[in-house]
Amino acid sequence: MAHFQRTASAVWRGTGLEGSGVLDGPSGVLSGTPYSTAKRFQNDDGKAGTNPEELIAAAHAGCFVMALSFQLAGAGFTATELRCSSTIDMQKGDGGGWSFEKITLRLEGEVPGISAEKFAELTNNAKVGCPVSKALAAVPITLEAKLV
Repeated sequence: MAHFQRTASAVWRGTGLEGSGVLDGPSGVLSGTPYSTAKRFQNDDGKAGTNPEELIAAAHAGCFVMALSFQLAGAGFTATELRCSSTIDMQKGDGGGWSFEKITLRLEGEVPGISAEKFAELTNNAKVGCPVSKALAAVPITLEAKLV
């Protein structure tokens, strides 16, 4: 059985409200990436800085299109392009804590020679089977897939 690990780290300094942190990973992509409560919750468009939800959404979109490319190849198709966004809707509970309410994957795929029915079947297989979808299975995940 094959096995591998991926690791990232976070360092936080200060209180939850006024403190801040940095994220790091061995690839260097996150090298010292700053994040804070203000950047996470007091910034409607999400452009002030990264946050855990943005990173999970990126991981989900990336994992899903990679899983779909394997599904397509297994069925004899090669995508010209797969474009996917992942949106995480957050909800504040009565107790004050935040939780994932739902996740929406929006896909546009260019796949020569595939029927709409086969495309729908394979996109659903990828949604259910991708490791990040499996890890997030406690959250409702919807898929809006369009063949272009």
